[in-house]
Amino acid sequence: MAIIMSHPMNTQEMRVLQEFRRTAAETMPVAAIKAIKHPAGGGEAPANSLVAKGFLTADSGGESYTLTEKAKEFLALDVKPEFEEAGSSDAAEE
Repeated sequence: MAIIMSHPMNTQEMRVLQEFRRTAAETMPVAAIKAIKHPAGGGEAPANSLVAKGFLTADSGGESYTLTEKAKEFLALDVKPEFEEAGSSDAAEE
């Protein structure tokens, strides 16, 4: 099944945003961003890419990243596969 993303992000960028969600933080230090593990690489590059796309802001010293409103809206999405929605409506009918 193909997943169609409404936001143009690669997997490393999504992993960075997921780490913000996992830790329930709005700001993360560079060291925490660099420590995010991902099979296809990681480090600071995905965070810098998210800054360019408007999902994060970097402080003037380059020591931390902060979520923007755009990122908060993305993280608030609770996407469910179509088959889960169909299953839950079937259960409601019974």
